[in-house]
Amino acid sequence: MQQEPAPLSRHLRIHQDRGHTVLEFRGEIDIAAALEIVPYLDRVTGRDGSRIVIDLGQVEFFDCSGLRLLYRARTRVLDHDGRLHLVCTDPLTLRIMRVTGLHRLLPAHPTLDAALGQSEATSGSL
Repeated sequence: MQQEPAPLSRHLRIHQDRGHTVLEFRGEIDIAAALEIVPYLDRVTGRDGSRIVIDLGQVEFFDCSGLRLLYRARTRVLDHDGRLHLVCTDPLTLRIMRVTGLHRLLPAHPTLDAALGQSEATSGSL
């Protein structure tokens, strides 16, 4: 299956890296951004056996809409027997994930290389 080109979006860039689809969230991830992102997120997370990395390295603001996107991605990827990894180093976003418990379901890696390295080292989901 051929990968569609990255969407022209100020909040999302999609590319391939080492057999993974990388979704780079960008800017302010609020309800407006989530509405823009969700169709692309659903497209890539709805594929059987998908290997996805969500990279929050370019995010400036992240609210509960962003948390819903992460949870939605995780649920969809697991429903299709795929793997999902997260890249995040922002202390506030990591704190929000800890407070909500999402960090237990989707642990964060400090870099894309670390997430892809973890993916290669593990078999199965998450």
